[in-house]
Amino acid sequence: MRNETRLVYNVMLTHVAKLNGVPNAAESFSVTPSVQQKLETAVQESSDFLKRINVIGVNDQEGDAIALGVNGPTASRTNTAGGNRRNPANVADLKKDSYSCKKTDFDTSFPYQLLDAWAKFPDFQVRLANSIAQRQGLDRIMIGFNGTSAAAATDRATNPLLQDVNIGWLQKIRVAAPERVLDEGATPGKVTVGATGDYKTLDGLVFDAIQMLDPWHRKRTDLVAIVDRALLHDKQLAAVEKGAASNQEENAADEVITKGRVGGLKIEDAPFFIEGGVLVTTLANLSIYWQESARRRHLKDEPEYDRIADYQSSNDAYVVEDLGLVALVENIERV
Repeated sequence: MRNETRLVYNVMLTHVAKLNGVPNAAESFSVTPSVQQKLETAVQESSDFLKRINVIGVNDQEGDAIALGVNGPTASRTNTAGGNRRNPANVADLKKDSYSCKKTDFDTSFPYQLLDAWAKFPDFQVRLANSIAQRQGLDRIMIGFNGTSAAAATDRATNPLLQDVNIGWLQKIRVAAPERVLDEGATPGKVTVGATGDYKTLDGLVFDAIQMLDPWHRKRTDLVAIVDRALLHDKQLAAVEKGAASNQEENAADEVITKGRVGGLKIEDAPFFIEGGVLVTTLANLSIYWQESARRRHLKDEPEYDRIADYQSSNDAYVVEDLGLVALVENIERV
């Protein structure tokens, strides 16, 4: 590390230590609640997708989903003249998720050469912080869609999509609401789309998936379809190639490309979504919980590796607020 870089790095260490009320940021410490909130806000704002779902701080490491409102019908009438009493709807009867925040390490290293290149900029600390926040945000999305377990020791070589870091949203649906999952049709192990498939079009598949939602959710205006990009590519390409055939088909192509709709729902393009999958829900139905006062950090100079390491950990959980507001179709193949 160059001397100029060492100076700005030491300034950063002093700043981090002061914010967290510790004598030395180069030793392990608990991030203060106010700083933790700022870090979490930075992570959320690093991704457009994270901005539109719930990222919530919780006190307890385990519990029931907390962002669920009164999502089921409550209107009724009782003939009290006959001695019958009114019986308010119990929203606790709605099928909701539970959570268990798992310790997740977000450890990042920066080679001296990169820090030397950044040190000349006045926003050195901001660049470093934004780089870390962006990567943590992307990792959280990757876990949310691909996580299937929370292993005691993870293996990125075997699980490149962080499948073993935590239990994500889709796995929660598979386990807690299997009736909301369609993973095979006439052919075992796959749902086919095409002229000879289970569905003729992707639109038909999505339209049918909506019927797996609780009845009171099926006509919500905030429903979206999160769709594998490869499936969208096929749909958009077909629409474009047919566009010149007639005005009607040209209008259909414009609908797909400019308005981004499938099966009547807005298409949501989410990073790291599963291959051959479609999820129908609302973005407000997906949550990431982080446990308050549980973030740990340790900034460390590691000359043996010619790098600076930022060791961070957070207790996280992935939550589907209302399990009646989801429909997952997997193993989709075109035929």
